[in-house]
Amino acid sequence: MRVFVLNKNRQPLDPCRPARARILLSTGKAKVYRRYPFTIILTEEIKEPITHGSQIKIDPGAKTSGLAIVQGNRVVWGAELTHRGFQIRDALTSRRQLRRARRNRKTRYRKPRFLNRTRSKGWLAPSLMSRVKNILTWVEKLTRVCPVTGISQELVRFDTQKLQNPEISGIDYQQGTLYGYELREYLLEKWNRKCAYCGATGTQLEIEHIKPKSKGGSNRVSNLAIACHPCNQAKSNQDIELFLSNKPSVLKRVLSQARRPLADAASVNTTRWKLYHDLKSTGIPVEVGSGGLTKFNRCRQNLPKTHWLDAANVGKVETLIIEVTHPLLITAKGHGTRQLCRTNKYGFPVRHCSRTKIHKGFQTGDIVRAVVTKGKKIGTYVGRVATRKSGYFNISTKSGLVQGISHKYCQFIHRKDGYAYTN
Repeated sequence: MRVFVLNKNRQPLDPCRPARARILLSTGKAKVYRRYPFTIILTEEIKEPITHGSQIKIDPGAKTSGLAIVQGNRVVWGAELTHRGFQIRDALTSRRQLRRARRNRKTRYRKPRFLNRTRSKGWLAPSLMSRVKNILTWVEKLTRVCPVTGISQELVRFDTQKLQNPEISGIDYQQGTLYGYELREYLLEKWNRKCAYCGATGTQLEIEHIKPKSKGGSNRVSNLAIACHPCNQAKSNQDIELFLSNKPSVLKRVLSQARRPLADAASVNTTRWKLYHDLKSTGIPVEVGSGGLTKFNRCRQNLPKTHWLDAANVGKVETLIIEVTHPLLITAKGHGTRQLCRTNKYGFPVRHCSRTKIHKGFQTGDIVRAVVTKGKKIGTYVGRVATRKSGYFNISTKSGLVQGISHKYCQFIHRKDGYAYTN
């Protein structure tokens, strides 16, 4: 993966190869400007530099979005951005339940105020808006360190039936040439592309009726599952309770998942147009592509299915040269909380939260390196730090949480920006 380069006046230049960056750093011609994404800045200004346009490509997802920078036909940078939308949803749900219980205890006769609040046009739930903001934040970060001339976004799956025949309607539209294909793709996503009964992957999967049609089962999506050929044949027209009588946990999971809607797809469909309009407001030309075109480009080049490679194949693609071996893994962590106290599961306060966020010059969320030279915890630890007033911090590393590290051993790597990183 290439290294971003800034001119002395912080003008973005073309990314360079890691070997070139090491030479510039070792000879003193450049210094490290930022660790994530890794960026160097030149110590001598280049007059009238020549740059080649780069394209930021985005594959939005409900849980993880893919990001890639393509220069010509070369993928020079890639990343996978993990969102915290479901975490925000759960936190808001918990807060709503706690407040409602407290109002019932304290102010049960207060008049309801739910009709006093109105939502602005284009309002999105905070859990959905966080996904849009995460992507916009990283587009802004990348445009500051790379000469970006365009953005590509996977926007929609074009309905080719409607394009070929705008007057199509009724049963012809509902059960046309794409009916089975769309249904199968939906079921593959819903059941995580593996057999619902045995969990087999990497084999041919078939559409299976949970309640057999011979016993009154329908073709509704809630009555359909994906199964491998052996399981499909073994079940035949048996009731699922009889077929899975020896596997009660599998039976419970299948029945629960069959009724569950595809929340991930719904969240992406809700946010895609908001993201598109916000990207256009940056003033950079935005190209859109369909999910079918992305899959076609990736399969044509025999590339594995990953989020960042899907992003690289968004839009018009001929042949890609992949220079990235290990994409940057980014996880949204947020910027802390404004709660003044912590509560137990019943909503009662149990612990006070300090209003002071910076201790000994460090802030919770900073990425540090701690080289401990004595004591029971001798070693080197790298990760996000949780600060304490006592000066003894907790560090979240790849191998787990390390507690009680003195601030004297800690050195800054990256200031808090609301994200965690893994190379």
